Amino acid sequence: MNFDLSDDQQQIKRTAHELLASRMPMERVRAAAEEGRDDTDLFRELVELGWPGIAVAEEHGGQGLGVVELAALLEELGYACAPTPFLGTVLAALAIEHAGSSEQRERWLPALASGESTGALGVLRDGVAELVPDAPGAAVLVLADVDAGTATLVEPSAVPLEETRSIDPTRRYGRLEPGADAGEPLEGDVAGALDRAAVAVAAELVGISQRALDMTIAYIKDRKQFGVPVGAFQAVQHKAAQMLRDTESARSATYFAAWAADADPDRLAMAAAMAKAVASDAGRAVTGEAIQLHGGIGFTWEADVHWLFKRAQLDAQLLGGGATHRARVARLAAEARAAKV
Repeated sequence: MNFDLSDDQQQIKRTAHELLASRMPMERVRAAAEEGRDDTDLFRELVELGWPGIAVAEEHGGQGLGVVELAALLEELGYACAPTPFLGTVLAALAIEHAGSSEQRERWLPALASGESTGALGVLRDGVAELVPDAPGAAVLVLADVDAGTATLVEPSAVPLEETRSIDPTRRYGRLEPGADAGEPLEGDVAGALDRAAVAVAAELVGISQRALDMTIAYIKDRKQFGVPVGAFQAVQHKAAQMLRDTESARSATYFAAWAADADPDRLAMAAAMAKAVASDAGRAVTGEAIQLHGGIGFTWEADVHWLFKRAQLDAQLLGGGATHRARVARLAAEARAAKV
């Protein structure tokens, strides 16, 4: 099996990396975060490239590519910690694409794929959706009850939406309490749609982890103590090696799950649960270790590494954290074993 990205997939990833490196330095992330806004100029550029519709079928105005291409793109957006409504929009599009009716797809996907409208995906618990990423300003919301295996498509005009603050100011979040009869049910493959969404979030976490690792390596090579770079000390090297191990493990699990979503859906449930578990744990661990290895400066507002840490904390819990998905892996494995007996 060839685990390398294809030439076209590598081109998408390279183009995104170069664009974001030039357009989204950390100073620009900081400005958007401190002002509590999205970077609309960057989102406009992403729209011009057709990227909100990268995994939307061509018949609905998208590029008709797969979850692997979406994962490659989201990894780079996570690396840049880009303050745009891109994640929420593609998560809503994935849910509608795979679980919506033909009428729902025809109504919403062209607008989401073209960037004319933005969307969001949230999780209902006890009738409330807390901290829904990119909900403020969204034209359509998908609210999922994971335990019940159901999802509802809601227009924000029909339910009260409260913009809420979180520890992550690089993204705007909303709170909704839609009521039992609000919205239209998605009656397709809700579980498969949520699995694909979990893989997408895992991909962003991979990018966040990689950026935290790269920033840390650069710092420990430059920062000196006792006349030598702190990266020369074995204890520091061990920490950096653990960060690399965690990041690469998350990347491997995530791209396998993305491949399964496109090529072998029967393996998607297990692969998605593993990817989200590993990527969630890695995102929190790697960004936390990055702050520690930056020393005293890592705890200051002026240090850029804390933006990554904060984004990782919220992404790690979105659509279920590490513990939730490890339990799901155990349950799926037990079910598979029982089926063979």
